[in-house]
Amino acid sequence: MKGIVYCRVSTEKEEQASSLKRQERELTAAAEQWGITVVNVLSDQSSGYDTEREGVLQTLDDFREEKADTLLITDETRLGRGNARIALIHQLRKMNVTIFTLQHSGEIALSEADTMVLDIVSVVEEYQRKLHNAKIKRGMQAAIERGYQPGENLKGSQTHGGRKKKDAPLEEIIRLRQREWTFHDIAVALRGQGYSLSKATAHRRYQEYVNRTQSEQKT
Repeated sequence: MKGIVYCRVSTEKEEQASSLKRQERELTAAAEQWGITVVNVLSDQSSGYDTEREGVLQTLDDFREEKADTLLITDETRLGRGNARIALIHQLRKMNVTIFTLQHSGEIALSEADTMVLDIVSVVEEYQRKLHNAKIKRGMQAAIERGYQPGENLKGSQTHGGRKKKDAPLEEIIRLRQREWTFHDIAVALRGQGYSLSKATAHRRYQEYVNRTQSEQKT
């Protein structure tokens, strides 16, 4: 497993810096015991109710880019307080991130109330996706009835001795991914618009974009 250590204190007072160092030291030692390779250490000096924390945002970016699959925190309140905590746990669950805490001496154990809330949020999101896909399908059917031909969007001319290249609209893939759609849902939506696109192709095109962007930033 590859992990990210995340530490947080509530204020920017100088004496709080020692708490950040202590959290990092304890979590790094625990990661070694749990057999987790630490790939990044991130921290914030901010209120747990604040959702716009640079350390948290970078942590989520790292997980989206599949740099790690495990988050290490001292206890769940380090993620946040109130709705901010629930929202972050929900995002991490969607990305299949495992959360380890010192408080639980291993994988996090959520309360029954928290689990119920997270399940409700997941169900609501699933229905939202279904409604969105239904709207896309309905719109496509109406467009076809007006004479639109989805096949014209497929640029699949044969490459030299290879398979047909699938013309995936990269800008739309990026836009939907930034809205935290899964690659499965992105593929479904774009197929509804007439593009021949698989989940794997959507993921590959997006990853190529991420790699290219990172390479340009380094130069």
